[in-house]
Amino acid sequence: MSKRNLEILVGLFVLLGLAALVFVALKAANLTSFSNGATYTLTARFDNIGGLKPRAPVRSAGVVVGRVTSIRLDPQTFQGVVSMEVQRGYEFPKDTSAKILTAGLLGDQYIGLEPGGDEKNLAAGDVITQTQSAVVLENLIGQFLFNKAAEAGSGGEAAKP
Repeated sequence: MSKRNLEILVGLFVLLGLAALVFVALKAANLTSFSNGATYTLTARFDNIGGLKPRAPVRSAGVVVGRVTSIRLDPQTFQGVVSMEVQRGYEFPKDTSAKILTAGLLGDQYIGLEPGGDEKNLAAGDVITQTQSAVVLENLIGQFLFNKAAEAGSGGEAAKP
């Protein structure tokens, strides 16, 4: 193999490595979907959004059907207002519920849509009224520790008459 061929192979290997690095960076930043299809906007209000971020996926039955576009705080109700864009190919009934779920035990959070049974569908600009806030792991651990401390303080058994 000549020196020139070896240099070309090394150059191709470096380009392949750079392409892989760009792919991993886009995947980590949640920017790998470049779909420019038609979408419609939905809004949902949550008491606690946890670690939900813009560009987080919106899923139904495990299938990505859209993306979170913005998150803001409503100054009157002090609720998190989440706007999301859903692809036009997916239409959901008016009584659809939205939940903030976590991918795995400590994974990223996303919005899960559970379709209802209404005959009418959500339209652009509609608000999803049935929501379930994020489960915050720190709150669960705090409640568990508080309950254990309360049990230890009472002797661990109910008072006898």
